[in-house]
Amino acid sequence: MNLDEIDRKILNLLQADATMPVAAIAERVGLSATPCWRRIQKLEEAGVIRARVALLDPEKLNVGVTVMVAVRTSQHDLGWLEKFAAAVQDFPEVVEFYRMSGDVDYLLRIVVPDIAAYDAVYKRLIARVPLSDVSSAFAMETIKYTTALPVTYAR
Repeated sequence: MNLDEIDRKILNLLQADATMPVAAIAERVGLSATPCWRRIQKLEEAGVIRARVALLDPEKLNVGVTVMVAVRTSQHDLGWLEKFAAAVQDFPEVVEFYRMSGDVDYLLRIVVPDIAAYDAVYKRLIARVPLSDVSSAFAMETIKYTTALPVTYAR
């Protein structure tokens, strides 16, 4: 799907506030409501807009501690990866999970109330999947956090 400047403006507005009424979006991008709504529908159908969600405050949900977990493994077969990925899916504390290039094989972002809660997550994880090298780093401060993606690169 080719995106034009109006599509990019719509996406930026929805990333800032997905509850914004179509009429308000239309006014801000210079369209009437119906063509604006059609554009949003096309963006959803094309998968550009994957979901509209509520962003929750981790502190208010008592999961204000962020742990970045680097996993290195000596097992690089598909069966092990599938087992590891399935195990990670069962952990609501793991909010991001990446297969990496370089020295680290996998990177997880975990949110928990405290170090003891992280230790419990760690023990549950290693009980399910053999891991050869796990390194954890606790975030001291969030300097930038956004779910908004840059739309300037979209074609």
